[in-house]
Amino acid sequence: MAEVNSVFNRDKRGEWQPSKLPTPSEAFKRPLKLSPILKALFGRDEVIWPQNTLYMALAVVSWLYLTPEQSRTNSFALGWIAEIYVRNATVLLLIAGSLHLRLYVQKSQGQRHKFNHRWLSTRNRAFLFGNQTWDNIFWNFVSGCTIWSGFEAVTLWAYSNNMLLWGVDWHTNPIYCTLLMVGVIFLRVLHFYWTHRITHWKPLYKAAHYVHHKNVNVGPWSGLAMHPIEHLFYFSGVFIHWILPSHPTHAIFHLMHAGLSPANGHSGFDQIEVNNQPAIKSGDYFHYLHHRYFDCNYGVPMIPLDQWFGSFHDGSPEAHKAMRARQRRLKLGNQKTSSKH
Repeated sequence: MAEVNSVFNRDKRGEWQPSKLPTPSEAFKRPLKLSPILKALFGRDEVIWPQNTLYMALAVVSWLYLTPEQSRTNSFALGWIAEIYVRNATVLLLIAGSLHLRLYVQKSQGQRHKFNHRWLSTRNRAFLFGNQTWDNIFWNFVSGCTIWSGFEAVTLWAYSNNMLLWGVDWHTNPIYCTLLMVGVIFLRVLHFYWTHRITHWKPLYKAAHYVHHKNVNVGPWSGLAMHPIEHLFYFSGVFIHWILPSHPTHAIFHLMHAGLSPANGHSGFDQIEVNNQPAIKSGDYFHYLHHRYFDCNYGVPMIPLDQWFGSFHDGSPEAHKAMRARQRRLKLGNQKTSSKH
């Protein structure tokens, strides 16, 4: 792994990395201490503030003003399902589209804080239409938003027909509802890690996950650029609300978090500048390393599953050596298994 230039934060291959490398959440260190837990929950760019607060607010507004009434959702009809799709597609367009416009169309900050020194592909046969952006947008709206909205429609239909444990209400159970709202974030992380590992299983990778990994150099539209099979896995986390006593707001937030957070996480930039100064935490360098190296960082540092299961990579030369050593051991083990057969 090439040494990093400390002045420009770029190595000899042109790869940029933040000055502060990813670390597992302090909240999970033993012995457990209240201060790191509170910092992890409420610190800037941590669990709750600011991105997840935005998604929570969007979910609440969507439930109150942009979701069809129960009298309509108790039976399937194209009209109200289409309304859900239009609402989700519009929010996705606003978030992913605004990031893409600022960072990749206007190029308002050039390549400052950009992980990969290349821009998105425009003449590459690996992508639909030969264009990475149009390929990604296609998968976002034709597959991603459709399956997202489909899962939401089925869940709302089940709530409306009293098939689920909708035994909680914000007025009568405010503490439980608030805790579950925050808990959805952790449920998402756990579900993402395990479904992500599953899609790296060779048959599933060849059938579906390869579509997402065509995006080595990621952009805002890359986050939800997946094969329909992977979208089915990815959005299936909402089924926890078929079991756990929940309010429809929780299910909407769960799906909205899954649908919207990848745009920011895949922005390809570590920071968004305001007046030429870093102001807003953007792309997820930890996950960018997964796109770059493939065999590491299946989850997020918030819950240190990658550290626990030996796939943690923080971008340092030491972590890179450890990853290569693990890959060699696995390859050697596979060769020994094959020779026995």
